Amino acid sequence: MNNRSQARAATEGAFAPAVFCDFDGTITELDVTDQILTQLAHPSWRDIEREWALGMIGSRECLERQIALVDAPVEELHAVIDSITLDPHFGDFCRFVRRQRIPLYILSDGFDYVIRRLLKRAGLAAHFRNGSHLFASALRVEGRRLLPSFPHAAESCEHGCATCKAAIIRRLSRGRQPVVFVGDGMSDRFAVEVAGVIFAKRQLLAHCRENGIACHPFETFQDVQTGLEKLLAPAPARRYRQPVPALS
Repeated sequence: MNNRSQARAATEGAFAPAVFCDFDGTITELDVTDQILTQLAHPSWRDIEREWALGMIGSRECLERQIALVDAPVEELHAVIDSITLDPHFGDFCRFVRRQRIPLYILSDGFDYVIRRLLKRAGLAAHFRNGSHLFASALRVEGRRLLPSFPHAAESCEHGCATCKAAIIRRLSRGRQPVVFVGDGMSDRFAVEVAGVIFAKRQLLAHCRENGIACHPFETFQDVQTGLEKLLAPAPARRYRQPVPALS
């Protein structure tokens, strides 16, 4: 669909949502990367985290330096990963969006090695491969060392993100509206700038409220599904433009 067709679709109220979702702390109940660093990395990883929080470095440099501090056998890495639980309603949410033919993409600064291991345990890995419905940093394990790479970092990203969520959303959401984003942390703050419907919790919720960004608080993916069901409900002469009205 070209730009003119997209504009016409928006004017005519076309409804074809796409859902983009963070992973660490959003689909999982704890931030997996933080757990790996806490349990397996030298404590100086927290100093690097503070640099990122203060805006001194981007998330790509932050992760690259932090992961270099991990020194552990793969069995310990797997034990940390396997201790993490997913949102108990995420599987049902995946099945819901597939029934509705709504595309769902996971966007994460975190690592594909970790994400796919957790999704495989839940029987969901087949739907998410890095570069196709999953866009995340990549990770190789060599002995006791973890070797990261960043296939979805954009050279044009002024924030130095490990995965440029905003660029991916712009590319994949062409011809679809509304654009839905689900997230929990500060790494999601640039993604919400290009979304029309936002579901937020924890740090992302605080960021949205502090900056006057309309969003819907959520606790689990059951809340997100309920919100989407309201958007899918028939309504006469429905129009979808930025910003999308709050759900009641």
